[in-house]
Amino acid sequence: MADRPQPYRNLFVLDASQGIAGPYCATQLAACGATVVKIEPPAGDWSRGLSTREGTQSVMHVAFNRGKRSVVLDLQTEAGQAAMRRLAARADVMIEAFRPGVARRLGLVPEAGKPDVVFLSISGFGQQGPHAERPCTDSVAQAYSGMVSLNIGMDGVPHRTGQIMTVDMVTGLSACIAVQAALAEQARDRAAGAAPQRRVLDVSLMQSAAALMAFNIAEQGLLGRVPPVANLPAGTYQGSDGRWFMVALLREPEYHQLCAIIGRPDLAEDPRFASFAARAEHREALLPEIRAAIAARPAAEWVQRFQAARMLCDLVNTPLDWLADPHAEAVGAAVPLPQPGLGTLPFPRLPGLGPWSVPAPALGEHTEAVLAELGL
Repeated sequence: MADRPQPYRNLFVLDASQGIAGPYCATQLAACGATVVKIEPPAGDWSRGLSTREGTQSVMHVAFNRGKRSVVLDLQTEAGQAAMRRLAARADVMIEAFRPGVARRLGLVPEAGKPDVVFLSISGFGQQGPHAERPCTDSVAQAYSGMVSLNIGMDGVPHRTGQIMTVDMVTGLSACIAVQAALAEQARDRAAGAAPQRRVLDVSLMQSAAALMAFNIAEQGLLGRVPPVANLPAGTYQGSDGRWFMVALLREPEYHQLCAIIGRPDLAEDPRFASFAARAEHREALLPEIRAAIAARPAAEWVQRFQAARMLCDLVNTPLDWLADPHAEAVGAAVPLPQPGLGTLPFPRLPGLGPWSVPAPALGEHTEAVLAELGL
């Protein structure tokens, strides 16, 4: 890994967060060379108990905690808080994701860090406002922000975005961007001969979810209503073999191409389906016709036909399909990570950063060493 860019190799990050958003932010910094010490309660980060696991290690925990040092501290005790303060005094970046007010009661505050510490708080609804103390999860943030209303299934029911923790992960990425922006600003200050200032960052799941839907929120705010579906009949379709594929439509001529490929050119001439808006209005008449035509052939054959016409189309793969795909293999899209306690796990490469195969720590693996470094 010596040839990997490590712009943060001298950065010390104290990660007191659990779950996904905060740990994911810290892992991105670790991937860029930062030293990340993760504080865990005696029972461990709660992500250790979710997904496929062995003992106190789980795949979910590994995904969001690679490259860290694990230190177990009981922050309900004075000794635990004292050790945390010693760590905080060395930190360039501090990350916490407690309910608003809890970190302060534990002594995990910006003032505990260096004069130029970047202090990041992650929460459901932010540190201020009427909902600041309301419990929040990825699902709650999706519902509250309006994201669920945009994900209407073919059954007409609004759904969260499947098994992907979309809001948690985009919050982690947003937080990482905010931290890096603060670090860049401090570097600019130093280059100008000025003393860098402390930065306190407030990143919430609610705001991150909304930012992900900037286009949708702006459009509905402009119109004062929910606009019709813009690209019907784009979507997922099932072939005769039971496999699904996805086809996308961006321009009006592509609808005519679709109709020709599926052998229903008459649908392109029907005035009820003459435009995206008209097709949205008459979707109940159009979609069954398209589904029936597509059900006559296997999904792979349809994909081949659409791709031959340079249309945007592909099979709906599972993660296992993706791992075995010749293209993914050719570009090294996944990197094997030997993880003690679980075995070798295939992890997607971090975009733009190259291979990184550093395992996640066992619970408390580095407690003794880190406390010794602190003289405790």
